[in-house]
Amino acid sequence: MTDHDHADVSTAPTTARDASASRTFPFTAIVDQEEMKRALVLNAINPAIGGVLLRGERGTAKSTAVRALAEVLPDLEVVADCPYGCPPDVPAEMCGSCRERADAGAELPVETRSMQVVDLPLNASEDRVVGSIDLERAVQAGEREFEPGILAEANRNVLYVDEVNLLDDHLVDVLLDAAAMGENVVEREGVSYRHPAEFILVGTMNPEEGDLRPQLLDRFGLVVDIEGVSEADDRVEISQRRAAFEADPEGFRERFADEQRDLRERIAAARDRLDTVEVPEDVARLIAGVNVELDIDGHRGDITLRRAARTLAALEGESTVTPRLVRRVTRTALDHRLKRLPFEEEETDAMAAFHDVRAELGLED
Repeated sequence: MTDHDHADVSTAPTTARDASASRTFPFTAIVDQEEMKRALVLNAINPAIGGVLLRGERGTAKSTAVRALAEVLPDLEVVADCPYGCPPDVPAEMCGSCRERADAGAELPVETRSMQVVDLPLNASEDRVVGSIDLERAVQAGEREFEPGILAEANRNVLYVDEVNLLDDHLVDVLLDAAAMGENVVEREGVSYRHPAEFILVGTMNPEEGDLRPQLLDRFGLVVDIEGVSEADDRVEISQRRAAFEADPEGFRERFADEQRDLRERIAAARDRLDTVEVPEDVARLIAGVNVELDIDGHRGDITLRRAARTLAALEGESTVTPRLVRRVTRTALDHRLKRLPFEEEETDAMAAFHDVRAELGLED
């Protein structure tokens, strides 16, 4: 289903569950658009999926959903005086400074914060995105003075790039590299600095304004193509919810408070459960077979489909990935990786390949 034309409703910073949240449309109140919402939630549970790109015309709930996402994400414990919001009890995910203090036995100040949606402006410079090093001080005093950028602010949060297809390709590369590595490395004139950069990458775009290069498109974990709503009853529901929200934002949000809380708890439980989810050998062969059938280059498709299916299993409380779960994420994980030949009349369909391979392996849903 589509945006209730909410794209302009969420103008306040999304610092979930604070005073400004009264201007954020509830994530669970978005009508239909289940594939979009599922892709966002799966990346929230497991950022290793590689981010999500939402493609669709204006007014299809893309921005609304992204800005509403933070409010259903669990709160974080962070080192209070750290610019990267490091986790106080996971040394492997700490910045160098926090790790040194922890190793020295210092007691790190801890506070609880809501996750945020951090916007990346289209006109941002590379230094604004990755941060900058004071080279003069590094040379003269031998000290690395680092000014954190947007990637530092995005650590352990949601990094949102609206109109990502209009962002400079080099910056898109930088974002995708940081998302894949989980850290940001800045190098200037032989001086380097690194810090954690674990974030949920979300891009939105209108295909009518141009597309991403295939090489960049392939690096997004999941891609969802969003269409407007054609069912009259759904369109009526959209307009009614929009009107109700505008008339009484707090009252409207209260109507969905239980659903919001339930989803937040499901996401937290899925994060805890994720490492225990198993992928049986026959399902692993199904995943590999679909990628082979579609002639997808490299192994990114296999890895992403496996991660997405495991994450969906965790979300649904399952301990084992089944063909049914793989089927539900196949299109979003693979369709954007398919080869499109010039003048090709029929596009290869990921779902058709899934059904063919499943039949060959003799698997049931």
